[in-house]
Amino acid sequence: MLTIQEKNLTPQQIVAELDKYIVGQKSAKRSVSIALRNRWRRLNSDEEIRDEIVPNNILLIGPTGVGKTEIARRLAKLAHAPFMKVEASKFTEVGYVGRDVESMIRDLTDVAISMVKQEMQDRVKEKAEHKAEERILDILIPPVKKSGVGFNSSSNSNDFDPEKASDSELNERTRERFREKLRNGELEDREIEIEVNSSKNPMMKVFGPQGMEEMGINLQDMLGNLGKGNKKTKRKLPIKEAREILTEEEAEKMIDHESAVQEALERVQKQGIVFIDEIDKIAESSTGSGGKGGPDVSRQGVQRDLLPIVEGSAVSTKHGIVKTDHILFIGSGAFHVSKPSDLIPELQGRFPIRVELNSLTEDDFVDILSKPKNALTKQYIAMLDTEGVEIEFKDEAIQEIARIAAEVNASVENIGARRLHTIMSSLFDELLFAVPDDINSGKITIDRAYVDKQLAGIVKDKDLSHYIL
Repeated sequence: MLTIQEKNLTPQQIVAELDKYIVGQKSAKRSVSIALRNRWRRLNSDEEIRDEIVPNNILLIGPTGVGKTEIARRLAKLAHAPFMKVEASKFTEVGYVGRDVESMIRDLTDVAISMVKQEMQDRVKEKAEHKAEERILDILIPPVKKSGVGFNSSSNSNDFDPEKASDSELNERTRERFREKLRNGELEDREIEIEVNSSKNPMMKVFGPQGMEEMGINLQDMLGNLGKGNKKTKRKLPIKEAREILTEEEAEKMIDHESAVQEALERVQKQGIVFIDEIDKIAESSTGSGGKGGPDVSRQGVQRDLLPIVEGSAVSTKHGIVKTDHILFIGSGAFHVSKPSDLIPELQGRFPIRVELNSLTEDDFVDILSKPKNALTKQYIAMLDTEGVEIEFKDEAIQEIARIAAEVNASVENIGARRLHTIMSSLFDELLFAVPDDINSGKITIDRAYVDKQLAGIVKDKDLSHYIL
């Protein structure tokens, strides 16, 4: 797995990758691609000024279902950087029931540690597989204490005399034969009993004022360590499954956990990305109730608590101190009720780049249904292919689905591309129920007539479409 520095993607390459999954939204793609490339530029800049280069945080503004979250999700995969998506509405200011805003950095650190440990395990996988193979052989053919004369594996097998051979030599030859069988996959279904480390630790969560979440995590670790006397559990598994478990266990033993934590902390501070969704929900509407109590009471409090994190501060985690100065924050919100200027001025200033995403048109829906790698049409084709049923979409059918989705969005509620999920679900409802009982093979063509038949009446009755779509 490559870090930002190693992968070295240019802004245009990043946009090209995003284009494979997301339709339109060129300005948003440009902004995030530049922000991502700037991480690489900073890491390769002169040391004297490196610490002074701060990330330009981004605020994505646009209606629901236009691709805000998808852009951030795909960006994280491209960057291979520690990434955490949080919802601003889950946080609350200190003193109210809810999560402390600093928990997003703690969660990001945990993600980074898992990522680094996985990379380290991948590097030692070959050695771990060899050790796992030895453990399986020890179960199949337990070793015996070697006699004074050792076994020479390079000796000619024609010279071997079973009558004169020692127990150790016989044992080694048997192990070698079984090793060959293991590598040829001849023993994959054979069941063996293995001992594995018990991973079940008591879970404990503590909610309360600031810092109590971290105390809860530490208590959980302490309780877990109390019962850790190398507790083993026995499991009976086929060799194929046992090999995976034992390889993972051996790889875990071979990695340096302390250096993994240090590398993860450094990666979080230099390359971490936090995507704060629904940030508009903590903005107080200028046309609202004016803060007259109720659920709005903690909104400005959340913004004040969020400000030092975005601005740059030191957050205490169970693995060490994490500085947030160079973490990239991407805020996102529909801003239907409120607007970006309703955020407190200090927080507005920490999101200098604002990108407005466009509402999706009928033509966009056509592209969404046909162009991306994970297009809905391709998903339904793949699902029904497992049942032996071949699906073919006509261009006229895709055009009609897009038209209906755009019309329902205009007349009921604009939920963007998510409308396509509900339309496609209604379109395939009858077919998915009939397969495989009534239809177990063959080719089905989805044309305009089929679409009109399945979706007849949905758009005409606006009151009904409130419930169906």
